[in-house]
Amino acid sequence: MNFSAILTTALLVLIAPASAFTTPVSFNVKSAVSQSTARKMMDVDPIQVGNMVDMFKNSMPSTILSDAALAETAAQAMEPTYSKASYYTTLGLYVMSFPGIWSQIKRSTSAKVKRKTFLGDGEAVDGGKDLRQQAGEIMAFMKANNYEVVEAGEVITFRGVVQKSTSQAFFLVFCTLLGMASLALVLQIQFQDLALPVIGKVNWFYLCLLSPYAGIYYWRSGDRVDDIQVKLASNDEDTENEITIEGNDDEIERMWRALELREKGMVKVEGLLESA
Repeated sequence: MNFSAILTTALLVLIAPASAFTTPVSFNVKSAVSQSTARKMMDVDPIQVGNMVDMFKNSMPSTILSDAALAETAAQAMEPTYSKASYYTTLGLYVMSFPGIWSQIKRSTSAKVKRKTFLGDGEAVDGGKDLRQQAGEIMAFMKANNYEVVEAGEVITFRGVVQKSTSQAFFLVFCTLLGMASLALVLQIQFQDLALPVIGKVNWFYLCLLSPYAGIYYWRSGDRVDDIQVKLASNDEDTENEITIEGNDDEIERMWRALELREKGMVKVEGLLESA
């Protein structure tokens, strides 16, 4: 028996419809299979044909997958490969820290009040100052920064008006823009398929349009009134003057630098430029 005849029979079994074996088939002279070959095919053992069919099926490439297998593979490819525990932990930390944006906007309209104690050389030290001279320098500094004395006694109270700042307003808008953009990115990832009845699919980045309202809120709050209280005292030997200041932290920072005071309990370390 010719091997090509067996292989041809196997191919016909695979690709031919059932009617091809139940209805007569006509072959012309120019047919690919000759009549002699057809007669040989009729003499083939059906068991051998079945074995050849199984052999041919087993030799097919493994990359030919059914539709169900392709769908299953695509579904597996779409599954997230990240750790859900890490994702939701990071998301929770972000949600807890996000109110800091509102806190930043809210605190911009009020002073950050602190109480600090500074030391200066007393009159018993060479180059030192007595309490009256120390108080005069503090008063001159406060008046230069548009503060007025509203109460003079053991504790001197200064009051001033801090005008609203354009740069501060733009800074708040910029910070709010970054916060809204990060929030929009988180929502876009978390709710990818969310669609509302009228709007349709939501574009969370429209939240960035709310950022200018931070600057508007700050600007409408107007100028701020600050009070600063100063108390002076000296030790028994008049070697040190103790200045206790309570008020806006920014003004306190500027004051001790301008008057060359040193904070109590702290040691001043000279910088490279100062030592040079």
